[in-house]
Amino acid sequence: MVKVAEEWLNSCSGCEIAILNIGDALVDLLPSLEFVHIPVLIDKKYYGQTGEGKHLEIPKAVVGIVSGGVKNSEHLEVLHKMRESCDILIALGTCATDGGLPALANMYTNDEIREFSYHDSPTTVDKGVRPNPDKFHIPHMLEHCTALDEHVKVDIKIPGCPPHPEWIAGAVLALLDGKTEFKLPERSVCDVCPTKRERKKSDTGVLKRMLETPEYDPEKPVSDMRCLLEQGFMCLGPVTRAGCGGMQARTPRCISARVPCRGCYGPVRESALPLIDYVSALASVGYDPAKMPDRRGFLARFSGGHGVLKKI
Repeated sequence: MVKVAEEWLNSCSGCEIAILNIGDALVDLLPSLEFVHIPVLIDKKYYGQTGEGKHLEIPKAVVGIVSGGVKNSEHLEVLHKMRESCDILIALGTCATDGGLPALANMYTNDEIREFSYHDSPTTVDKGVRPNPDKFHIPHMLEHCTALDEHVKVDIKIPGCPPHPEWIAGAVLALLDGKTEFKLPERSVCDVCPTKRERKKSDTGVLKRMLETPEYDPEKPVSDMRCLLEQGFMCLGPVTRAGCGGMQARTPRCISARVPCRGCYGPVRESALPLIDYVSALASVGYDPAKMPDRRGFLARFSGGHGVLKKI
């Protein structure tokens, strides 16, 4: 019986749903696992069930799974406690591995974020209210939203927003077999994409967001559709790690829905720089990278951690 602890930090619970979506394989795994801490499913308090404790406590476990990045002092405290309590730490999801969507906040200061959220947002009713966070007992916001390995040692990374359940099951099975290493292949979405490529840009030569329908025949398979990047849509397939289709390298999920890859599996490899690599991909089919709208936010919207996105 392997004890497992799970935590979620700056996250949305999509990764936890992906764990449940393992399905029948999870049922087969359960007899070998004992979840000793998983807040999304188990009523387990940090300071004792009635708040009697004086220090944050997380039970000892062999495997620790953490989703979400780090943006406030509570996230950081919980992460360090998970690292201390668990022999093997898994970063689950792109927020944990690369910062994810929340790391887009790194393009702004905390004051700018608060000002927009509580005052400038079009949905804010009382424009005069500017709450002072120091008056409330809430965790202190850190200056940047960061990935887990910027603070602690991470043993296994499983990217994705959310990760495909097969990769989660594969990592757990590998650990049960005594293996302490588990890596996704360093291939791009383009490497497993079945669409047709002509190695030239669209007739208009204009880069565009997904605000119109691409050209394809709904009666034919996706392999009959022309590459979306060549059609002028800003598909991030060239700079995104393959894996969203599962361990069998199936058609990428976005592509199978006839929409461009949005980059949710993060960079193809840890040393990759999507902001730079995508310029080459655009140039290879004749597009002008300078005409790409919102280059920083679009290209790094899932990988803004590790100092990739900063306030300018």
